[in-house]
Amino acid sequence: MNAACASLSRDLDGAAPDLAIAFASRAHQASWHRIPDALRDRFPGVIVVGCSASGVIGDGRELERGPGLAIAAAQLPGVELTPFAIPTDATPDPTPSGEDAGEERACWRRAIGIDEGPDPHLLLFPDPWSWTGPKLLTSLDRAFPSGVKIGGLSSGGARPGENRLFCDRSTHQRGLVGLAMRGNLEVETVVAQGCRPVGSPMFVTRGRGNIIDELDGRPAFELLRQLFDGLSPEDRKRARTSLFIGISMHPTSEVHDQGDFLVRNLVGIDPNTGAIAIGADLKGRSVVQFHVRDAQTSANELHELLTEHAGHRGQNPAHAALLFSCLGRGESLYGHLDHDSDALREHLSPQTGDLPIAGFFCNGEIGPIGGRTFMHGYTSAIVLVRPAVVI
Repeated sequence: MNAACASLSRDLDGAAPDLAIAFASRAHQASWHRIPDALRDRFPGVIVVGCSASGVIGDGRELERGPGLAIAAAQLPGVELTPFAIPTDATPDPTPSGEDAGEERACWRRAIGIDEGPDPHLLLFPDPWSWTGPKLLTSLDRAFPSGVKIGGLSSGGARPGENRLFCDRSTHQRGLVGLAMRGNLEVETVVAQGCRPVGSPMFVTRGRGNIIDELDGRPAFELLRQLFDGLSPEDRKRARTSLFIGISMHPTSEVHDQGDFLVRNLVGIDPNTGAIAIGADLKGRSVVQFHVRDAQTSANELHELLTEHAGHRGQNPAHAALLFSCLGRGESLYGHLDHDSDALREHLSPQTGDLPIAGFFCNGEIGPIGGRTFMHGYTSAIVLVRPAVVI
């Protein structure tokens, strides 16, 4: 820890950071509780957030096993920073359908500890065993519709109560910690789900909740079997272990591209009734399409998204990136280390390769798709930041 703090001080030319975001691997479990105090002792007044991790990302490296500590530190003039820790039993209770958006917003402002004002951007680090789940993200979208919500579920612990969440000088074993940011800061996101659509988009013509009975007027399992039989040998092999379903975020569109889908697991099939169960509840006349996942698809999607982002940003590149990557990515998917970090630097700092990147391997990733915030799996959720105005 002392070496990490000394390195931070050198990188900041001895100046005191306003913010330190820390991720520590399981090898440091015995000292997880000391990390916030150590940072505050070395840099008095610094705001600290973060969590335990199965693997950490920093300095262009992805340390998936063994000891690792990643700390992103920054001076952020003109940015209002509010760290918060919300116990599970104190989480605002979302209204069923957002009937009272004003009260929902007020409840979240009180829980986070911010005054009325512009919608904040939120970094979120929940404990996977005890947070209140995806409904919390829907509630935050209603409360702060123009703010970005992104982050990852803490990892590193093997059972409930073992993960740690960092917030200022305290550590927590349950609930949620995070950081609200507003002011002189531009925040953008890239969410790479790593899946490729197969077959054609279809309407859900009969179903309830997370059960799909019919697609395009035919039993869902019948269409799934027909799709499987028509796949190439390579895709049939992928579909046996990595077949998913995508839910269109733009169901009224005539054309559905790869990035238009929220990818979810297939969780059950009933050949007798022809129904399939998926990892999400459907509403209205949904459009869905089956997807497969493999290393090449995942790599291609990330490169395409980053190429698009770099072209859009032109001469105003990101100053730093936070990378929240699934435990199912990394070396186990690509066959080598540092894939996603290398892609970020290749596209977003091609001349120097020195884009600061920090993050961790998560038990689930949080990020927006189609303007709404979801929890994902097998995904890399990336947040890119830069000053709105150079001070």
